[in-house]
Amino acid sequence: MNRRGWSRLRSRLEALRERSERGMATAEYAVGTIAAAAFAAVLYKIIKSGSVSKALESVIGKALDASF
Repeated sequence: MNRRGWSRLRSRLEALRERSERGMATAEYAVGTIAAAAFAAVLYKIIKSGSVSKALESVIGKALDASF
């Protein structure tokens, strides 16, 4: 293969690598979004539980009743 052939091959391989990296970034964003949504759902369940909810109400109530 001559020099021009190697150059064309190299440019095609670089183009393929760039395309695959773009797809990976999209997949990584999708996985990150799903993980963030799952984490938010877990936090929501924890905060809505009875004991945590009462503790938060107590803290907020004490903060509002504080004198300055």
